[in-house]
Amino acid sequence: MSADVLAFWSLAVVLVGSALAVVLTKNLFHAVLWLALALTGTAGVFLLLDAEFLAAVQLLLYAGGIVTIVVFAIVVTERLVGERISQTSRRIGAGAVVAAGLLLMLVRTIAQQRVPDARPEMAADLTRTIGETVLTRFVLPFELLAVLMLAGLMGAIYFARPDD
Repeated sequence: MSADVLAFWSLAVVLVGSALAVVLTKNLFHAVLWLALALTGTAGVFLLLDAEFLAAVQLLLYAGGIVTIVVFAIVVTERLVGERISQTSRRIGAGAVVAAGLLLMLVRTIAQQRVPDARPEMAADLTRTIGETVLTRFVLPFELLAVLMLAGLMGAIYFARPDD
Protein backbone atom coordinates (compact mmCIF):
# COMPACT_ATOMS: atom_id res chain seq x y z
CA MET A 1 0.00 0.00 0.00
CA SER A 2 1.50 3.33 -1.06
CA ALA A 3 1.69 6.44 1.11
CA ASP A 4 -0.92 8.22 -1.03
CA VAL A 5 -3.44 5.43 -0.56
CA LEU A 6 -2.78 5.29 3.19
CA ALA A 7 -3.13 9.08 3.48
CA PHE A 8 -6.39 9.01 1.49
CA TRP A 9 -7.97 6.32 3.66
CA SER A 10 -6.82 8.10 6.82
CA LEU A 11 -8.42 11.32 5.61
CA ALA A 12 -11.54 9.40 4.59
CA VAL A 13 -11.91 8.00 8.11
CA VAL A 14 -11.43 11.48 9.59
CA LEU A 15 -13.94 13.00 7.16
CA VAL A 16 -16.65 10.39 7.71
CA GLY A 17 -16.13 10.40 11.48
CA SER A 18 -16.23 14.17 11.79
CA ALA A 19 -19.25 14.44 9.46
CA LEU A 20 -21.13 11.93 11.62
CA ALA A 21 -20.08 13.85 14.72
CA VAL A 22 -21.46 17.09 13.21
CA VAL A 23 -24.85 15.49 12.77
CA LEU A 24 -25.00 13.45 15.97
CA THR A 25 -23.51 15.90 18.50
CA LYS A 26 -26.07 17.58 20.73
CA ASN A 27 -23.89 20.59 21.60
CA LEU A 28 -24.04 23.08 18.72
CA PHE A 29 -20.61 24.55 19.47
CA HIS A 30 -19.01 21.10 19.36
CA ALA A 31 -20.79 20.43 16.06
CA VAL A 32 -19.12 23.51 14.58
CA LEU A 33 -15.72 22.30 15.78
CA TRP A 34 -16.34 18.91 14.14
CA LEU A 35 -17.33 20.80 10.98
CA ALA A 36 -14.00 22.63 11.08
CA LEU A 37 -12.23 19.25 11.25
CA ALA A 38 -14.24 17.97 8.29
CA LEU A 39 -13.40 21.04 6.22
CA THR A 40 -9.73 20.72 7.13
CA GLY A 41 -9.82 17.05 6.08
CA THR A 42 -11.29 18.13 2.75
CA ALA A 43 -8.32 20.47 2.31
CA GLY A 44 -6.09 17.46 2.95
CA VAL A 45 -7.81 15.58 0.12
CA PHE A 46 -7.17 18.56 -2.16
CA LEU A 47 -3.50 18.41 -1.20
CA LEU A 48 -3.39 14.73 -2.11
CA LEU A 49 -4.77 15.67 -5.53
CA ASP A 50 -1.98 18.28 -6.01
CA ALA A 51 -4.49 21.14 -5.85
CA GLU A 52 -2.68 23.40 -3.40
CA PHE A 53 -4.67 26.48 -4.33
CA LEU A 54 -7.99 24.77 -3.63
CA ALA A 55 -6.64 23.45 -0.33
CA ALA A 56 -5.59 26.96 0.70
CA VAL A 57 -8.98 28.40 -0.28
CA GLN A 58 -10.71 25.59 1.63
CA LEU A 59 -8.70 26.35 4.77
CA LEU A 60 -8.93 30.14 4.59
CA LEU A 61 -12.54 30.59 3.50
CA TYR A 62 -14.35 27.61 4.94
CA ALA A 63 -12.36 26.18 7.84
CA GLY A 64 -11.26 29.67 8.88
CA GLY A 65 -13.85 32.20 7.83
CA ILE A 66 -17.16 30.37 7.82
CA VAL A 67 -16.49 28.47 11.04
CA THR A 68 -15.48 31.73 12.76
CA ILE A 69 -18.70 33.40 11.65
CA VAL A 70 -20.81 30.46 12.84
CA VAL A 71 -19.06 30.39 16.23
CA PHE A 72 -19.62 34.14 16.56
CA ALA A 73 -23.31 33.69 15.69
CA ILE A 74 -23.69 30.92 18.28
CA VAL A 75 -22.04 33.02 21.01
CA VAL A 76 -24.15 36.11 20.21
CA THR A 77 -27.37 34.07 20.00
CA GLU A 78 -26.68 32.35 23.32
CA ARG A 79 -26.16 35.73 24.97
CA LEU A 80 -29.39 37.09 23.52
CA VAL A 81 -31.45 34.04 24.43
CA GLY A 82 -29.74 33.54 27.79
CA GLU A 83 -29.52 29.74 27.68
CA ARG A 84 -27.41 27.08 26.05
CA ILE A 85 -28.50 26.15 22.57
CA SER A 86 -28.54 22.46 21.71
CA GLN A 87 -29.63 20.69 18.60
CA THR A 88 -31.98 17.75 18.50
CA SER A 89 -31.94 15.16 15.77
CA ARG A 90 -35.56 14.54 14.92
CA ARG A 91 -36.45 11.77 12.50
CA ILE A 92 -32.97 10.31 12.72
CA GLY A 93 -34.29 6.89 11.68
CA ALA A 94 -35.77 8.19 8.43
CA GLY A 95 -32.59 10.14 7.77
CA ALA A 96 -30.49 7.03 8.31
CA VAL A 97 -32.66 5.07 5.85
CA VAL A 98 -32.35 7.80 3.19
CA ALA A 99 -28.59 8.08 3.80
CA ALA A 100 -28.16 4.29 3.53
CA GLY A 101 -30.11 4.28 0.27
CA LEU A 102 -27.98 7.07 -1.18
CA LEU A 103 -24.82 5.30 -0.04
CA LEU A 104 -25.96 2.09 -1.72
CA MET A 105 -26.64 3.96 -4.98
CA LEU A 106 -23.25 5.68 -4.84
CA VAL A 107 -21.35 2.48 -4.11
CA ARG A 108 -23.16 0.63 -6.90
CA THR A 109 -22.50 3.45 -9.39
CA ILE A 110 -18.84 3.72 -8.45
CA ALA A 111 -18.39 -0.06 -8.59
CA GLN A 112 -19.68 -0.09 -12.19
CA GLN A 113 -17.12 2.49 -13.33
CA ARG A 114 -13.70 1.57 -14.66
CA VAL A 115 -10.96 3.04 -12.50
CA PRO A 116 -7.75 4.00 -14.34
CA ASP A 117 -4.53 2.46 -13.07
CA ALA A 118 -2.58 5.71 -12.91
CA ARG A 119 -3.62 9.23 -12.07
CA PRO A 120 -3.77 11.48 -15.16
CA GLU A 121 -1.23 14.25 -15.45
CA MET A 122 -2.30 17.67 -14.24
CA ALA A 123 -1.91 20.90 -16.17
CA ALA A 124 1.33 22.76 -15.62
CA ASP A 125 -0.16 25.39 -13.32
CA LEU A 126 -3.55 24.47 -11.84
CA THR A 127 -4.10 27.88 -10.22
CA ARG A 128 -3.61 29.66 -13.55
CA THR A 129 -5.94 27.20 -15.28
CA ILE A 130 -8.66 27.77 -12.66
CA GLY A 131 -8.30 31.55 -12.95
CA GLU A 132 -8.44 31.55 -16.74
CA THR A 133 -11.44 29.22 -16.76
CA VAL A 134 -13.39 31.27 -14.21
CA LEU A 135 -12.70 34.56 -15.99
CA THR A 136 -13.32 33.32 -19.54
CA ARG A 137 -15.61 30.30 -19.81
CA PHE A 138 -17.54 30.82 -16.56
CA VAL A 139 -17.51 34.63 -16.37
CA LEU A 140 -21.34 34.94 -16.43
CA PRO A 141 -21.96 32.58 -13.46
CA PHE A 142 -19.05 34.28 -11.66
CA GLU A 143 -20.62 37.72 -12.10
CA LEU A 144 -24.10 36.44 -11.18
CA LEU A 145 -22.65 34.98 -7.99
CA ALA A 146 -21.14 38.40 -7.19
CA VAL A 147 -24.57 40.05 -7.64
CA LEU A 148 -26.19 37.38 -5.46
CA MET A 149 -23.61 37.92 -2.72
CA LEU A 150 -24.14 41.68 -2.92
CA ALA A 151 -27.89 41.19 -2.53
CA GLY A 152 -27.29 38.95 0.49
CA LEU A 153 -24.97 41.54 2.03
CA MET A 154 -27.52 44.30 1.52
CA GLY A 155 -30.22 42.13 3.10
CA ALA A 156 -27.98 41.41 6.10
CA ILE A 157 -27.28 45.14 6.52
CA TYR A 158 -31.01 45.87 6.35
CA PHE A 159 -31.87 43.31 9.05
CA ALA A 160 -28.91 44.25 11.27
CA ARG A 161 -29.68 47.97 11.42
CA PRO A 162 -31.24 49.27 14.62
CA ASP A 163 -34.95 50.01 14.63
CA ASP A 164 -35.37 53.78 14.87
